[in-house]
Order: sequence, then structure tokens, then C-alpha cells
Amino acid sequence: MIDIQPLTILREIDRTGSLTEAADQLCLTQSAVSHAIRRFEERHGVKLWEREGRKLRLTSAGQYLLTLAQRVLPQLEHGASVLEDYARGRRGAIRVGMECHPCQDWLMRVVDPFLAEWPDVDLDVTTAFQFGGLAALLGHEIDILVTPDPIERPGLEYRPVFDYEMVLAVANNHPLAKRGRVEPQDLARETLITYPVARERLDIYTRFLVPANALPRRHRTVETTDLMLRLVASGRAVSATPDWLLRGVSGVTGVRIGEGIPKSIHLGHRGGEIASYLKGFIDLATKVRV
Repeated sequence: MIDIQPLTILREIDRTGSLTEAADQLCLTQSAVSHAIRRFEERHGVKLWEREGRKLRLTSAGQYLLTLAQRVLPQLEHGASVLEDYARGRRGAIRVGMECHPCQDWLMRVVDPFLAEWPDVDLDVTTAFQFGGLAALLGHEIDILVTPDPIERPGLEYRPVFDYEMVLAVANNHPLAKRGRVEPQDLARETLITYPVARERLDIYTRFLVPANALPRRHRTVETTDLMLRLVASGRAVSATPDWLLRGVSGVTGVRIGEGIPKSIHLGHRGGEIASYLKGFIDLATKVRV
């Protein structure tokens, strides 16, 4: 293994052109520099320099080592800087898993200021764990889980971000739009659109329809919020939707579902001490409103 010190010495001699100045820059005595080089030469069986009067001339081995030093030392110095950033919590990576389809627009409003504040922290957002986010969080596949349905587990912590209410989105000219609230039997003649989520994880079923032994006339799924709202606005279907998602949407009205279905978005993370950039992301998210 090649020691770093001889590389540093050769580079500094090349920079300053003098053994004396190189020793000063390295905060070493000339004898310490000469001893370090001599020890290296004895260990590897080569000569690094030869004296020509008061000057030093690098041998072929010395020239090779200088070239190596000029290539390797900047990388090691950069590596030390990166490690210092890690130690200060200014560098790392956050993997965010989404269990909330309509939260993507909100999340993007968190992402922009976070990237500006933490330029050395990588950020990845995935929906690959949409409905298995808990296992992904426990398995260290993601660092933060955005979820409307926090499930308590040892070693996990949740931070509430914002509250909202699920409402039934209907077209403005739909008969239900004039109602103050809808009852389970009102959906018996409707096509209900939801995201592709298992029914046991849909509040419209678990907290509204199933307890009343009611079902919609038809249930279909769509992948995107935009298509969902367009279908609702056209009168082709109704949908259980977060109330905040309908703000500013033309052609669609939100009607209360029964006594109301209150919800909250939470950010889940593994417990214990967390990196400062992870805490920074969570703190920022709590300030961004839908």
C-alpha cells in the first residue's frame, strides 16, 4: 500500500519548487520530509529523487509518483470534504414513498424549496410502494412515507402535516350537487371512480358504504387525478376526493359524505436520531399547505 504522505510531499515540492518551502507548507521540518521519503524508498526499493547541487531531480519512479499524486490527492481531498458534509448533516439522500395519489402536487411544492436549501442532498420520490409503504419504511427501502393512513409500529414515528376531509366529487349539474350531504344509498345508482387501491383501504367503502351494507352501481379505477376529475365533471361518475383537491377546479362540486370523513396526511419515518436534512424536509413539509 502506498502511503499518502510521500505523495503529498512530492506534490508540494512540485508546487513550490523547493524542499524548504514544501516542508514549511506541510508544517514539517526538512529532516522529517527527507526521512519520510527515505523510508518510502527503502520500503519499495526505489529512488524518488536525486540531488543536482541544491536542486532535486525526480527519477522515473518519482515522476510516476508525482503524476499519481496529482491525480489521487484531489479525489481524496474531495472525499474528505464530502465526509465533513455528512458529519454536519449537509449531504445525503432522502427516499420518499407515496401512499397518497393526490398529494403529488403538494409534495412538489415541498421539493423545490428543499432542494434549494439542501443542494448537496439527493431526493428521490417513488410511488412503487403505494400500498406497501409500511414494509418499505421498516425495510429501509424508503426514508419517509407520505400516508393518509398511519399504522403504528414499534420503531416508527409519524408527524401530522395537514388535515382535510374526504368529500364526494360530483358534476356541478348533478342532482347530488344541491345536497348538503350524501347517504350511502345515494351511490346505488352511481359509478364510483377511485385510484387503483384495494377496497379495504378506501375510506368511502370502510367508513361509509360497507357499514351501511351499500355499494355503488359500478366501481372503476383510474391512475391519474386529472382524468378522474374530468370524468366527474362530465357527469360520467362520482369520486371520493380530498376537499382541497377541488379548490379552483371548474365543473366539479364537493358534497359532504355522511357525517363527514376527516383525514390527515402524515409523514412517517424510522424513530431515533435522524439526519438534520431529514428533519429539515419534515419541518419544511409541515409549513407547506395544500
